[in-house]
Amino acid sequence: MSELHTVFSTLRILVSYGPGLLLLVMLHQTMRFQRPDIVDQANRVHGNDIDEMFDVYDFIIIGGGSAGSVLANRLSEINDWLVLLIEAGPDETYISEIPLLYPSLQKSHLDWEYETEPSDEYCLAMDDQRCSWPRGKVLGGCSVLNAMLYIRGNRKDYDRWAELGNPGWNYANVLHYFKKSENAREPSIVNSPYHGTNGYLTVEYFRYVTALLDVFLAAAREMGLLHPDGDMNGRVQTGIARSHGTVRDGLRCSTNKAYVRPASHRPNLHILLETFVEKILINPHTKVAYGVVLSTEHHHHRVVHASREVILSGGAINSPQILMLSGVGPAVQLLQHGIPIIHDSPGVGENLQDHVASGGGTYIIQNPMSHQSLSIIIPNIFNMDTLRQFAYEHDGPLYSMPASEAMGFISTKYQDPSVDWPDIQLFFASYAESSDGGVFSRRGAGMSFEYYAHVYEPIIFKDAYLVIPLLMRPLSRGKIILNSANPHEHPVIFANYFQHPKDLDVLIEGSKFAYHFSQTKIMRALNATLIPARIAACRQMPFLSDDFWRCTARHYSQTIYHPSGTCKMGPYTDRMAVVDPRLRVYGVHKLRVVDASIMPYIVTGNTNAPTVMIAEKAADMIKEEHLRYG
Repeated sequence: MSELHTVFSTLRILVSYGPGLLLLVMLHQTMRFQRPDIVDQANRVHGNDIDEMFDVYDFIIIGGGSAGSVLANRLSEINDWLVLLIEAGPDETYISEIPLLYPSLQKSHLDWEYETEPSDEYCLAMDDQRCSWPRGKVLGGCSVLNAMLYIRGNRKDYDRWAELGNPGWNYANVLHYFKKSENAREPSIVNSPYHGTNGYLTVEYFRYVTALLDVFLAAAREMGLLHPDGDMNGRVQTGIARSHGTVRDGLRCSTNKAYVRPASHRPNLHILLETFVEKILINPHTKVAYGVVLSTEHHHHRVVHASREVILSGGAINSPQILMLSGVGPAVQLLQHGIPIIHDSPGVGENLQDHVASGGGTYIIQNPMSHQSLSIIIPNIFNMDTLRQFAYEHDGPLYSMPASEAMGFISTKYQDPSVDWPDIQLFFASYAESSDGGVFSRRGAGMSFEYYAHVYEPIIFKDAYLVIPLLMRPLSRGKIILNSANPHEHPVIFANYFQHPKDLDVLIEGSKFAYHFSQTKIMRALNATLIPARIAACRQMPFLSDDFWRCTARHYSQTIYHPSGTCKMGPYTDRMAVVDPRLRVYGVHKLRVVDASIMPYIVTGNTNAPTVMIAEKAADMIKEEHLRYG
């Protein structure tokens, strides 16, 4: 019976792809003909031809993601500098603009489709026990694929960076760059001393919310956890509030839209799309980076030189891989793959951190007032009325971000509550894995058909919400290593979630909090009911026990798409530091790394806004050095 149940669920999901894809095609056509603001033909980036490139640029930026997009804009502000931005993927699509549809972008042509190595400790519910790690292979990078949540982290994160021997990275200094990047439009924060209104990156509330948002906030108020300001990027981080997003007029505001499009017509900025960087060229005698080797899908190869700097902004997976392919990394690894050693840097690829989450907190609810659903159920909203609202009213469910209508930061028993430095982040979602019948949520997570059939098939399309707890400051460390010397082969990713036992202990407390949340008066009025794990391994555990939550987390381990730290910043005395406090690569001249990989410790919250901040600060440091000293 169990096998038949899995077969039935699998067939149902596969059949569902047809109508889902048809609706995406219809939506794409609607945007083409009814939404010129989305098509934005005058500002779309088309890219240059590789054969038209100059032989020499002042700056070559590898990676057009969240950091590279910022650098391309800020460095090309200097008219005398020739800047080349190289991105392995294409320009972003129309579909990526729509907040609700971000899960459909995972496992698409805009995704590198990375997977971790199999493990017996985590991601047990996933295909081959591998975690799926989506990463943006598109202009704008992960800011095109992510859930657009705008969180900066905690002031103590940055003060800790500075205390490690990284002057200039304390909160008081980096706040300037958060504000410089930001175009805050939400009235409640525009006059705040913590926010900026003249930057490129637009920050608003998501335009469409469900009735569950007010329910979530009422339950938070009942627990005494409603955020005092409604702004987790301001004076205080602890509390629960409505989520801010990087959205503009209700649509995604990627770093491509924010930074690259306004600069793409500058004659001193060239942009290569769908162009792969195979390695950085470094003189083995002088240790000076002087160019890059490029290739395209049409097998065109080209060498381009940099007179001032090569800047690596590939992200926490690609940046260490490219460094190692270029001869900068752990000597043992380079020798193993026959790569000539330019500089033995043992920290390259090490110190990998991520905000692992437990995805098991799905709660069935009932609307006591009517037969209408409170949550987002995809078959109920994928219809012509939704398309009409989107096309003509610029409103409706397609403008929603159900993955986190409200967000919270709490301190567990392992964190001093008198210090505003929460150790758990919570996403309060107005949908669940069952809400789309497994079409996008299951596929994006890499969840096995068997697990979905047993846990979610019995509740598909029922009114439900989800609370996802995220571990903020993991003690476990993973690593990135080379698979081979072939630059087109993905590196090997060891996530090493729960390597340190305390990580799982803290995450369990987050799941327990989510259950207590369901026991508030307003949630009980909705008959909020946690669905029990139906998998055999967890069925043996007493329901709601620590062992039950531990088993759930080990099975449905979920990345929140925040890999960081693999080219960490640190003082010269730190042998594992890859870059100095000005992000210059140790042991190599004219080479910098600018992206989330430089974080010595992952921040307390989503990593996209901090990555933009890092790039803004790096751009000023680069200008300071080159304009002052030539």
